[in-house]
Amino acid sequence: MTHTAPILSIITVVYNSETLIEYTIKSVLAQTYPHIEYVIIDGASTDKTLAIIDKYKSKINTLVTEKDKGLYDAMNKGLHKATGNYVLFLNSGDELLSPTTVEELFTNFSNADVYYGDTEIISDERKALGKRRLRAPENLTWKSLKYGMNVSHQSFIPKRVLCGNYDTAHKINSDYDWAITILKKAISTQKSIHPIAKFLEGGTSRTNLAQGLRERFDFMVKHYGIGQTFASHVYIAFRYVIDIYIKRKNVT
Repeated sequence: MTHTAPILSIITVVYNSETLIEYTIKSVLAQTYPHIEYVIIDGASTDKTLAIIDKYKSKINTLVTEKDKGLYDAMNKGLHKATGNYVLFLNSGDELLSPTTVEELFTNFSNADVYYGDTEIISDERKALGKRRLRAPENLTWKSLKYGMNVSHQSFIPKRVLCGNYDTAHKINSDYDWAITILKKAISTQKSIHPIAKFLEGGTSRTNLAQGLRERFDFMVKHYGIGQTFASHVYIAFRYVIDIYIKRKNVT
C-alpha cells in the first residue's frame, strides 16, 4: 500500500514586520518538499510588510489581512484557514533550518502524530547563537513539559486534527497550554534528527517575562496539579541558580 505524502500547512502570523518578514517567506518558499500550503495572517500592517508579501503573493496559498485581537487570535485564524495534514507556526523573523528540513522530516519518518525537534537561536543580525537552552527530549509526551516549554512552537509539527484553538484569554504563554493539550491526545511522537527551525532571539514571552511566568504557572496547575507545579518551580529555580553559577565560573 502506498501512503499519500502529507501536506504541511505552514502558518506565518505577522504585524508591522517589514525588516523580518522576507527572511521567513524565503525560508518557506525555498523548501524542497513539494506538499506545502503556505498561510500568512497579517494584522493589517501599516508599514511595508504587505508590499513585501505582495512580491511573493503568487506562491502564497492563503493571505488574510485584517485586524486581530492579539497574537493568539491571529494564530487561531491561521489554524482555521489551514487545510493540510500537519501544521507548523513559523512567525515573522523565524526560519526553517535548511531548504531540505521538511523533506528530510517526512521522508525519514512516517505518520507520527507529532513531529518535533530542537531549535537554533539566531540574533537580529541573523547570526547563529547555538541551540535553545531547553533541549527537546528524545521521547516527547505531555508529561515532558511539566518543567516548562522544552519544545518551541517553531519546531513543533502536530497533525491538524489534534489542534484545538489557542486560549486567547492568556496573551503570552498559550502555546504552552496548546502543546500540552495536543500531546495528551497524541499517540506517537517523532524527534527530528536535526533542529527544525531557527528562532529569533527575544520574543513576546521574554519581553513580558512576569506575565509569562504567571501564565505558565496557571497552565501548569491546570494540567499537572498544584503539587507538581510547586515541585516543578523548585526544580526550575534550582536549575537557574546552577546555570548562573556555571556561567560565572566559566567567566572567571
